[in-house]
Amino acid sequence: MADEILIERFLSGDVSAFNTLVWRWEKQIYNFILRYLGDYELAKDAMQRTFIRVYKGLSKLRDRKKFSTWLFQIALNQCKDELKKRKRKHVSISEVRRDDSSGSREIVSVIADPNNGPESVTQMDSVTSILKKALQCIPEEQRVVIIMKEYHGLKFIEIAEILSVPLNTIKSRMYYGLNSLRKVLEQWGIDREDLGYEV
Repeated sequence: MADEILIERFLSGDVSAFNTLVWRWEKQIYNFILRYLGDYELAKDAMQRTFIRVYKGLSKLRDRKKFSTWLFQIALNQCKDELKKRKRKHVSISEVRRDDSSGSREIVSVIADPNNGPESVTQMDSVTSILKKALQCIPEEQRVVIIMKEYHGLKFIEIAEILSVPLNTIKSRMYYGLNSLRKVLEQWGIDREDLGYEV
């Protein structure tokens, strides 16, 4: 059932329709917020505040077909509000290596080998952790574009609409963001081959 229909049902008094919307979008919105903020507890709180805002403001949404864009805008605003409340943490390579007792280079080299079996799933979590920390070290305006494009599969035009920024600016932020991410990983002694991930 399309989001627009669920919205109409909710506005007509069917609360279960809103629950369905939350169920449909909560994982994606939580993952977006988590990658943006880099903190599990903060992400949970921000996600809850996002859906409270959605619940209260849904009747004001004029173009129901743009629900996903509106939803991401609310989530993004919650992230920005959260960042204003705390000082940004800078991650050093020593922190990454402390998290991964066997050394991040050794771990990511294991991941890159396609011959490894199910036991490499644990190491894959380490790769995810490294990328999450690296994302926290690049400029916020670049980070959000990479997250939306690479992790959520949004088109550049959709990202431009969500951020209210010109399309060419979004493409530029993506380009510079990927370069920034590469530089962070290089400083940590990690390259694309180690990660088995195209950065």
